[in-house]
Amino acid sequence: MNPWRLRLLSQLDTLGTIRAVAQAASMSPSSVSQQLAVLEAETRTQLLERTGRRVRLTSAGLILARRARAILDHMESVEAELRGFGEEPAGLVRLGAFQSAIHTMAVPAVTRLANEYPHLDVELVQLEPHESMPALRSGDADIIITTTDFDELPLGPDLDLVPLATDPILLVVPPGQPAAGRGPVDLAAYADEPWAFDMPQSYMANLALRLCRQARFEPRVVCRFSNYMMTLQHVEAGLSIALLPGLAVDRRRYRVATRELATPVTRTITAAIRRGSPPRAAVRAVLHVLRGNPDLPLLGQ
Repeated sequence: MNPWRLRLLSQLDTLGTIRAVAQAASMSPSSVSQQLAVLEAETRTQLLERTGRRVRLTSAGLILARRARAILDHMESVEAELRGFGEEPAGLVRLGAFQSAIHTMAVPAVTRLANEYPHLDVELVQLEPHESMPALRSGDADIIITTTDFDELPLGPDLDLVPLATDPILLVVPPGQPAAGRGPVDLAAYADEPWAFDMPQSYMANLALRLCRQARFEPRVVCRFSNYMMTLQHVEAGLSIALLPGLAVDRRRYRVATRELATPVTRTITAAIRRGSPPRAAVRAVLHVLRGNPDLPLLGQ
């Protein structure tokens, strides 16, 4: 069986449609269909069936798709061993992290890893929480830094979770605004303020909207940015206020004030890997550094 075709099958199980797999793999839908047909010939098993204009996995296809990720992980581990590095962490690890965790957690970890393990390559990709779980399950990421709060993210027995930190959600206001005082705040007091939000259906946009509605008002959203730096610039200019994670607020670069919420809200920052065979040495090394404690043993040891 061709491992590349196995990955396409695994992605079909995760993403649901040939078109979505084609987009993720930068291929045409017809090319994806052709490669999956070749995989059927290689396995001598019907893996797909058509229902109207859609394609779905047969029972055999589901079994192979869900075991394909473990097969691919094992192949990567064997390839690393064959390079002659033994137990030294080596090879490629794809690390996905959401925006505010990249500079505060991921980049320091990658910098340390580069100094300690010259044969280890870490590919860092920005993935927001709603994107990272599918990427991990489909094999497009080996480790993700994500959040596991507010019942928005589908968890399951196929993942191992490693808690890393907690991060408070803060009200961010211009420094000269009366709200820039001290002590926790009730969001209801800011119902008439202009608000800066993340993009629709993103993790932070959904959370901010939920918190405003719990305070019994509909926020007047005057701008939406997918980049926290732009949000902080907008708030700094006195044009809006915002709800942001504490990790996202760089007070050294932006003149903004922050207030804790009267009803505290925190998010749990978690590393996640696929469950199955023991993680290879390279994955264990990345997890070890992310946890930030040199006295902790690597997972699996």
